[in-house]
Order: sequence, then structure tokens, then C-alpha cells
Amino acid sequence: MTPLSSMTGFASAAGPDWSWEARSVNHRGLDLRLRLPSGWDGLEPQVRQAVQSRFARGSVTVELRFEPASGRQRYRVDEAWLDELADVAGRRGGGNIAGLMALRGVIEAADPGPEERDEAPLLATLEEVLDGLLEARRTEGRALGAALDAHLIAMRGQARAARDLAASQPAALRDRLAAAVAALDADLPEERLAQEVALLAAKADVREELDRLDAHLEAVAALLVSGEAVGRKLDFLCQEIHREANTLGSKSADLDLTRTVLELKAVLEAFREQARNVE
Repeated sequence: MTPLSSMTGFASAAGPDWSWEARSVNHRGLDLRLRLPSGWDGLEPQVRQAVQSRFARGSVTVELRFEPASGRQRYRVDEAWLDELADVAGRRGGGNIAGLMALRGVIEAADPGPEERDEAPLLATLEEVLDGLLEARRTEGRALGAALDAHLIAMRGQARAARDLAASQPAALRDRLAAAVAALDADLPEERLAQEVALLAAKADVREELDRLDAHLEAVAALLVSGEAVGRKLDFLCQEIHREANTLGSKSADLDLTRTVLELKAVLEAFREQARNVE
């Protein structure tokens, strides 16, 4: 199977009270969008390095969330606020400490901050989620590879058909010109007829275009099995194949050749649509 990687995928991984999510979509280059809780910006260099070591293209979004585990919720007492409330209550005749602590803002749920956590488990889970995203992209890449292989086989078949039809163009041009001369009841010497056919055949000669087309298709085949990030190169080759197909169509002097070129362009467009998602 063609070893390609897609640019779209999703993965998640979780620790005791945190979770990572990673997703990616198409992008011309590698674009990282990082969503970290307040105070955790220090993780950005490690996250960026881990992403860049795995992916060459795609818009990758990585998010870290903390979710307190059941029975492990921690709380923080704002003692400065409590002291201020107690001072006010004391000046006004005293107050119940339990009542003061029940006031909003005195006791708040608190997640451990960066200074209270060991980053190693978080980063280990990050590696897990990015490996999961990499595998998700490779799984979709295998499906893309199957589709691209099928389109490439079709384009090669159409290129062979175009070559066979192009080889018969001189004879077809001669028959067409002879029929036109006969219809006009003109007396055209055989030598002059051969000269006219030669001129028309030279204008309709598409051997160079067919050779370049074959070379481009061979290059596509080599990229599909290279195992590298080849999306940009495939896009460039699609442009070159389209250019040669246009020239073939403009030089065609045969209806069957024209139809074959149109079929080639239709399959090429389907190939290009799939290739746009290749890393």
C-alpha cells in the first residue's frame, strides 16, 4: 500500500486529572495552534518541538485541559480576603467565622499550578496523543493512497491510449485531406498531397508532449512510494500534467484523441482533489 500520510486526524489522551486533545486539518505549511490553561505557557516549547518532530504540514491544534478527579478536588482559602472580612465584622460587633468562610471568594476550587506539578507525566501524555494523531493521519493516508493509485493507473492507461491514437494521426490526416480534395474535384499531385500532409502532421505532432506526460506520471508514481511528505510536489506535478494535457488537446486532429485527453483531465482533477489532503 502506498505509504502516505493525510493532513487530517484527531486523537486524545488523558491522565488522572488532565486531558490532551490534538486535531489537524489541511494547511499549506505546518501551523501549530496551542491552547494551554493559564500559567502553563512554559510548556509551549516542548509541545512545539514534539509537533515539529512528527509533522511536516497541516494546521495542528493541541489543547490541554485539567479536570479534577472524583474525590480529589482541592480548595484554596483567600486568607487576605478572609482577614479583611473578619476585621470589618469585628468592628461591627463580631462575626461567625463559619459564616464568613461561606461568603463568595473566600474558598475557591484550586487546581495545582505549574510549580506544584511534575511536568513529566503531562509530557508523556502529550507524546501519546501526538503519536495517536500521527497514526490517525497515516490511517487516512492509506485510504488516500489507494484512491491515488487507482487514479494514477487510469491516467497511465489514458496516456498509452493517447500515444496509440497520436501514432495514427498522419494517416488520418492524409485520408481527410484526400477526401477534401476529391470533394472539390481538384487535381492535386500526389507529391503535393504528401507535402500538405507532412505540414499538417508536423503541426499535430504530440510526441514531445506525450514523452513529458509519461515522465510526469513516472515522477508521481515515485513520489507515492517514497514515504516522504510529498503533497506539495504532487500539486506541482498535477499542474505540469494539466499543462501537457491542454497542449495535447489543442494539437489533436482526431476526435478519439480529444476524448481521451478530456478523460485524462477528468481523472487528473479527481487525483488533485485527493492529493490536496496529502501531507
